[in-house]
Amino acid sequence: MRVLIIDDVHERLIEGLKELGLAVDYVPDFSPNQVIEHIHQYQGLVVRTKMEINQNVLSQATSLKFIARAGAGLDNIDTDYCDSQGILYFNAGEANADAVGEQTIAMLLSLATRLQKADKEVRAFIWDREGNRGWELKGKTVGIIGFGNTGKSVAQKLSGFGVKVLAYDKYLDAYGNQYAVESSIIEIQAQADIVTFHVPLTSETKHMVNDDWIKQCSKNIVLLNLSRGKVVDTMAVVRQIKEGKINAAAFDVLENEKLHTLTTAEKEVFDYLVKSDKVVLSPHIGGWTLESYEKISTVLLQKIKQLTLS
Repeated sequence: MRVLIIDDVHERLIEGLKELGLAVDYVPDFSPNQVIEHIHQYQGLVVRTKMEINQNVLSQATSLKFIARAGAGLDNIDTDYCDSQGILYFNAGEANADAVGEQTIAMLLSLATRLQKADKEVRAFIWDREGNRGWELKGKTVGIIGFGNTGKSVAQKLSGFGVKVLAYDKYLDAYGNQYAVESSIIEIQAQADIVTFHVPLTSETKHMVNDDWIKQCSKNIVLLNLSRGKVVDTMAVVRQIKEGKINAAAFDVLENEKLHTLTTAEKEVFDYLVKSDKVVLSPHIGGWTLESYEKISTVLLQKIKQLTLS
């Protein structure tokens, strides 16, 4: 079996696949055109976020048996077409759940303590205690939308803060645990002070957070998105911050993360987020730690091993 790896991965995966007797071509500098040109030679493909593995690519992958996604999301893979062609696909969502969980807590605490604003001001010789008065998590209600690997990690990490955690996941049953109460969307909108999103990007979740969704929340909320940028209508968030319905927001992901390609409208929204003291931003690094980098490759290696031995 030949495996093509077109994104940067930890050496553990490369060496492990070779130990299994697989022929591995590690070419993270391959262009999308080169991938299309050569993919017919391979039975396995390992990809991160380098390119869209769409029907145009997959139609050339005449020998492909599996696609391994080095990360959590599968939104850059045409899974429907894979299903029609019998191509297996899987991710390593369990490998970076702790990393995203910790990033979520970090961003939430930064909003609560006004840490970024305070740090910036002190560096500018501004000593403003009252203007940087924060708020405490204890006693708040946190709603977690999406209770897979990452959502569960967030709930566990919140357990020491004295908060009430409500969780919703459309695709799970009886998923409440010692860290979170299984809830409906309506219950979360009625009770939550803080809502954090950890869902995959699908046709159902695209722009699930819009003006209507936010206005249906009983309280003025703090909103965090560490899933995929297009889950949230960012323009709606800006409107609701201006109207006071959103007290603060954190984004590890954006609808368009290629900042040099922002449209005029996108640039206007982005400029507002950058200038706002109520917003914390990071460049899609929630699941990208030193530890998760290796764990992702370890998890994928085990899944490919099971596949090749079955």
